[in-house]
Amino acid sequence: MASDTVDTRKLWDLIGDIRFAMFTSRQADGSLHAQPMTTQNGSEDRGGVLWFFMSRSGQPVADLEAHPEVSVAYADTGKDSYVSISGAARVVDDAARTKALWTPAAQAWFPGGPTDPDLALVALLIAEAEYWDVTANKATQLFKMAKAALTGEPPRDMGQHRRVEI
Repeated sequence: MASDTVDTRKLWDLIGDIRFAMFTSRQADGSLHAQPMTTQNGSEDRGGVLWFFMSRSGQPVADLEAHPEVSVAYADTGKDSYVSISGAARVVDDAARTKALWTPAAQAWFPGGPTDPDLALVALLIAEAEYWDVTANKATQLFKMAKAALTGEPPRDMGQHRRVEI
């Protein structure tokens, strides 16, 4: 597996159109808990930070304040691309950024708008990302998987698998 540093273009090519991710944090008892979250990044916010809106009174915010190391997973099964991101998350008090990232869909969760007192803007500083981007067509994938089942050798050359460190 190849590893890149700093360049996040391919990462954003893969996750840029995926709005929902599974956000995993560590709870007080040490167990891991995942729940769906909406990525708030717009096309102009595609760097080394993922932005989320969360409830200040909710468990994920309490979890990340105690254990900031989190993981976020994205999947686009239609394109056969999968991304796992890890890093440190924290609540950021930035009214201007909250307003800039605000969407009408967020209103359903935070009826008070971008100034809702329960709204927490969470920044996930990406430390590492790993992606699997299958580029082989379905027929080729099936052939390579059948061959692998017969030979005991894993299928090869079906796409890219890389790690990006930021």
